[in-house]
Amino acid sequence: MTDAVRERYARFAREESPGRSALYTEWAAGVAADEPIRRVLLRIPETRRQPPLVFAVTRMLGAGLGGYPQWRRFVLQHAEEVVAECGRRSLQTNDPLRLAPLLPVLSEIDGPIALLEIGAAAGLCLYPDRYSYLFRGEDDTVLGTLDPVHGRSEVVLESRVSGPLPALRLPDVVWRAGIDLAPLDAGSEHDRRWLRALVWPGETGRAERIEAALRIAAADPPLLVEGDAGDRLEAVAALAPADATLVVTTPGVLVHIPRAARKVLVERISALDARWITIDPPGLLDVWEPAVDDSWPGFVVALDGRVRAAADPLGRWWEWRAAPAADAS
Repeated sequence: MTDAVRERYARFAREESPGRSALYTEWAAGVAADEPIRRVLLRIPETRRQPPLVFAVTRMLGAGLGGYPQWRRFVLQHAEEVVAECGRRSLQTNDPLRLAPLLPVLSEIDGPIALLEIGAAAGLCLYPDRYSYLFRGEDDTVLGTLDPVHGRSEVVLESRVSGPLPALRLPDVVWRAGIDLAPLDAGSEHDRRWLRALVWPGETGRAERIEAALRIAAADPPLLVEGDAGDRLEAVAALAPADATLVVTTPGVLVHIPRAARKVLVERISALDARWITIDPPGLLDVWEPAVDDSWPGFVVALDGRVRAAADPLGRWWEWRAAPAADAS
């Protein structure tokens, strides 16, 4: 049965981590060749056994950023704790950089805006108006910058843009809320440690960006509701100010929801008096207008199902592919 663990970690080391984290590549390759470690990981539920989650949990519990032999010793010495913690954790990619490709979509919607994120974690993607933006072209030239009204933010979201830069403006966010199965408190050192552990070693600038965003969220916490969005969506949406446009965002979360529940959730979002912004793999949904195929680069950014841009899942690059929506409001 450890063959499945070996294949999963070998694939991660071969296809997913190279170019992003040399250390995670080493750890995953080590697991793939290590029967005793694979037996430990086999005790973790299959849905909680993915390499980034296991590695993040071990780091949160105290594993250092040393080579595989050091990490292996830690796992064997703390096997019970690692298995238990992985069983109650899930990946929470709460990187505000995802807002870079969402900003042009938000720019299409007149304010004031009530922002509701599904899968919000600590809510770091609920502050598009509090961050600064730096857009670079493919030749690294600066295409444009955008700062909050009070000046440059300590969080600067830098992304590469292919093609022309569309019209951009910061949204007027007057209410921010999120729903999450396990919401995180930006003011809690325990939760901050977990978010730090989720940053892959070698991802330059990401840890600093998340730390700065956590300070912004802790200073003005959003409303974070624990639970399944399928159960809580309408009740939380009803709390939004009546004089603001409700905007529901699902940045990268729908891929983690089983197909049947995902379909129902999208239908319920569409039934709200709200706009819907999402960023998802091309084949995940069948609501795209116009339809996209497997040749689509990166993820799809869409407004109410209408395709607006192609983007990196974490927002590092994006390409605007649509004219402004005629009926944006």
